[in-house]
Amino acid sequence: MVAMGFAIGLAIEMFTFPTFGFAFLLIFPLVYLLKGNLPAALIGFVFGKLIYIPMAFLHAIVGGWVLPKHFTVHIPFLYPWVNEALTTSLKLIVGGIINGALLGALFYFPIKTSLEAFKNKRREKRKLRRGRLEPKVSGE
Repeated sequence: MVAMGFAIGLAIEMFTFPTFGFAFLLIFPLVYLLKGNLPAALIGFVFGKLIYIPMAFLHAIVGGWVLPKHFTVHIPFLYPWVNEALTTSLKLIVGGIINGALLGALFYFPIKTSLEAFKNKRREKRKLRRGRLEPKVSGE
């Protein structure tokens, strides 16, 4: 649950900036549907904020690869620079969704593995502690 939550938060952060933060609202239903952990999702979201600026360049490149070369947003009553900004934002959103999904999957497995190793180590420690205490408890 923790690894899934972190992956969800990280993936959502990768396209939340060009959507003016509205993508943040996707964390809640995704955590519920994918049975993730909300605090871990928020930590993943904050971690995504730390790495967003370097990743934004990669988002634009990937978005440019996915969207057709001649694709532009053209809304007649807007200024040309606004249309250009919308086109760039769309590239960032598309690239961010793809890169976010890949980053989420990339971080999911190491986090899950390390948490399972920690849990197993803790379980073994408890068994050892219980084994030492058992002879003292026997009242025969």
